[in-house]
Amino acid sequence: MCGRYVATRSPEDLVQLFQVTDWRPEERLEPSWNVAPTDQVYGVLERRPRRDGGDGEVRRQLRALRWGLVPSWADDLKIGARLINARVETVHEKPAFRRAFVKRRCMLPADGFYEWRRIDDPATGRKRKQPYFIHAEDEEVMALAGLYEYWRNPDVERDDDPAAWLITCTIITTEATDAAGRIHPRMPLALTPDHYDAWLDPSHQDPDRLRALLTTPAGGHLHARPVSPAVNNVRNNGPELLEEVEVPQQP
Repeated sequence: MCGRYVATRSPEDLVQLFQVTDWRPEERLEPSWNVAPTDQVYGVLERRPRRDGGDGEVRRQLRALRWGLVPSWADDLKIGARLINARVETVHEKPAFRRAFVKRRCMLPADGFYEWRRIDDPATGRKRKQPYFIHAEDEEVMALAGLYEYWRNPDVERDDDPAAWLITCTIITTEATDAAGRIHPRMPLALTPDHYDAWLDPSHQDPDRLRALLTTPAGGHLHARPVSPAVNNVRNNGPELLEEVEVPQQP
C-alpha cells in the first residue's frame, strides 16, 4: 500500500509542470513531508467547471483533494479512511472505484513515498518497523496515478454551499519492484509525461487502455533510504524526516 508520502512543490511549480489552466489560490496547501490519509493534497485533474453548467470547455485543474476516496453513494465520510489505495488489478471492477476509474482520474504530485520493513532491533531484541523514503533517483516529481470522486454532504441543505461537496481521492497501487520491492510488496503507480493527457481526459473510458498507461514511478529508477521513525507520528512534519539514518545490520 501507499500510506504516507511527501509533497513539497509549490502550486506555482505544479501549474507549470503539469500545464494547469485552472487553479484556485484559496486552495493553497502548505508543503508536507508527512502526508497522511484524510489530509488535503494537490490533485491534477480535467473536468468541465460546474459554473459553466457542465457544458463548457474541459480544463486542467489543480485542486485540493481529501486523501481517502468516499464513493458518491456512501452514507458516511469515514469510509474514506479505508479507501486510500486502489489495487490496479481490480480497480476497474470494485464498486467503490469502477465509476471513478472510467470518468474521474487524477494525478497526485509527490516527491516520494514512505514504506516500512520489519527489522530486528538489537537494542530491544524485538522486531520493529523501519521506515524508508523512496524517491526518483533524479529527484524529479512523481505523478502518482489516482482517482477522485465527489461526495454530497447530507448535513448541508443547499447545493451551492461550498460545504455541500467534498472532493476525495485514492492512489492506485501495484506489486512493488526495484528498490521498493525490497521493502514492501506494494507500491504506487505513476504516469509518464507522454501519458498525462490520455490519463486525465475524461472521454477516454476503455479500462484496458487506461491500465496500460500506468507505470512504475520514475520508470523503476528508484532510491530507498532509511529514515527516522519520527515519520511514524503524523504530527511530525519537516525536511528532517528525509534525513538518512543508520539501520542495524540484519542477519
